[in-house]
Amino acid sequence: MYKAVRTSRLYEQIVQQIEDSILSGVLKAGEQLPSERELATRFGVSRTAVREAVKALSEKGLVEAYTGRGTFVTDATSQVMRQSLDRMIRIGQPEGSVYLVELREIFEPEIAALAALRVEESHLTQMREAIAIMDRSMHNPDAYIEADLDFHLALAEAAGNPLVLSLLDSIVELLREQRIRIFTHAGGPKRGQEHHKLILAAIEQRDPLLARNCMRAHLKQVREDSHAAKEMSDARITVAQ
Repeated sequence: MYKAVRTSRLYEQIVQQIEDSILSGVLKAGEQLPSERELATRFGVSRTAVREAVKALSEKGLVEAYTGRGTFVTDATSQVMRQSLDRMIRIGQPEGSVYLVELREIFEPEIAALAALRVEESHLTQMREAIAIMDRSMHNPDAYIEADLDFHLALAEAAGNPLVLSLLDSIVELLREQRIRIFTHAGGPKRGQEHHKLILAAIEQRDPLLARNCMRAHLKQVREDSHAAKEMSDARITVAQ
């Protein structure tokens, strides 16, 4: 699949060949790259050149390296969007959290409506499993938050639009931070879970109008809990000063 390279900037040609493979679909999101040693042999270069190439590909958002597991092709669209949106939100602090809530209010109700029309049984299974985990994890923030994210990603998958899924996936880290803040607010997880169950019921009924309204109600709760959590955090900082 690859050709040996013989120029002064070897790693750049390695980057170009692997990038072309990813963009052409030869290498797909989730696939693991060969080991560093194997790539060095295929390209006819040193392992140092391969290491530099992988670093450059990672900086481009095309691959992600995991210690002890290897290097995997990412969803490049989501990765680039994630980096851009994350930077925009953080630069916009302290208004960043408000922007995130507004963004969700704009597109998540429509995701829910589409999901009600296009959902498959596999998506419903994922949502039910996520809700069951959240029910068991009211005092376990890590488990609850990951299941919460899984629930919303399953909704996006059910909407049947890859651009919608990429957009939601691109703000996962921001959503995780938002959920951490809400989880610490008294009653936040319980209120969120009540809304999740109502959304699921609407999706199961294949009722887009009801699903849209249930999601709007949920995001209203998210906005209120986010605001209350921020006020409590600001109050603690003031007292500490």
